Amino acid sequence: MRPIITPRITGDQIQKMPEILSIGECMIELFSEEPIEEAHTFTRSLAGDSFNILVAAQRLGTSTGYVTRLGDDPFAGYLLQTWEGEGIDTSHVRKVPGFNAVHFVSLLPGGDREFVYYRTGSAPSTIEPGDLDSDYIGGARIQHLSGITQAISTTARQTVLKAAQIAKGKGISVSYDPNYRHQLWSHDEAREAMEEVIPYVDYFLPNVPADSQMMLGTDDPHEVVAHFRSRGVPVVAVTRGEHGAVLGVEDQVIEVSAYRPDGPIDTTAAGDAFNGGFLHGILNGMDVEEAARLGSVTAGLKLRGRGALTGMPYREEVFNVYERLRQV
Repeated sequence: MRPIITPRITGDQIQKMPEILSIGECMIELFSEEPIEEAHTFTRSLAGDSFNILVAAQRLGTSTGYVTRLGDDPFAGYLLQTWEGEGIDTSHVRKVPGFNAVHFVSLLPGGDREFVYYRTGSAPSTIEPGDLDSDYIGGARIQHLSGITQAISTTARQTVLKAAQIAKGKGISVSYDPNYRHQLWSHDEAREAMEEVIPYVDYFLPNVPADSQMMLGTDDPHEVVAHFRSRGVPVVAVTRGEHGAVLGVEDQVIEVSAYRPDGPIDTTAAGDAFNGGFLHGILNGMDVEEAARLGSVTAGLKLRGRGALTGMPYREEVFNVYERLRQV
C-alpha cells in the first residue's frame, strides 16, 4: 500500500509554493574531528546534498521544498523538526516503515573528508515516481536533481528522471549536480544516469575533479564547459574548490574566484552551499556571473563550520561580504 502524505501546508505555503524543490535522501550525520578508526566521540547532525542545497538557499531567503521518504525509526522526529525548523516545506515528505540512513564523517588534513555510509535499503531510497506531484513541481521555479539521489536505488533513479520530465513539460527550470561518489557506483553507471537527465537540464553544476573525471576523464573545467555547452545545456557552472568556478553561458566562458575566509576549514557541503547561493542569485535576477559570485561567498563562509549544517551562512552575512567584495 502506498504511504499517505502527511499534510503540513500552512496558509502562507498555500499562497506561495516553494521556489526550489529538491528530491533525495537526508542522512543522520555522525561527525568526528579524528580519523574514524581512532574516534571515540561523534557529534550528531544531519546531511545530504539534496537537503544541504535547500538549507543554503532557504537561509538566503528563497523558499524551498523537500521531496523524500522518512523512515519511522527514532531519528524521524529529529530529521523532520530540523527540516521544518529551517523553513523547508515538508508537505511532500512521506513517512514510511523503515530506517533512515546514517553516515560517519571525519576531517582529514587539508580540510578533505573521510566517509562511511550505512544507507542501502533506507526508507528514502525506496522513493518512486508515484511519489511525485506534478502540480507541486509545476508550482516551483527550479527543480533540483542530484546524481547521489540517482545512485541510491533503481526507483530513486527513475524518480529523478520523471521529475526532470515533469518539470520540463511544465516549463520549470531544472538544475542538476552529478555529485559523483565512488562508494555508491561506478563511472559507467553514473555517466549512464547523467545522460538520462542532461536533455532536460538548464543549470548543470558539476565539480572538478570527481565529476569531470567520471564524465570526460579530465581535470580541465574548460573542457567540461565546452563539451556540455556544445550539447545545448544553457548554463554550465563547474566548481573547482579553492580555485573557484568556470562558467559557460551563451558565447561566454567566465572564471569566478573562490572566497576563502580565515578560520577552520571543512569542505563538507561547500559545493552544495555554492549551488544554493547560485540558484538563489538566479531566482533573484542576477546574471550568471554575479550568481556564481554569490555562490562563492556562500561556499566560502560555509568552510568555517564543521559538518554539513553547522556554518551554513545566513543572508545578512553573505550579502555583507558579497557587497564588500563588489566594491574592491
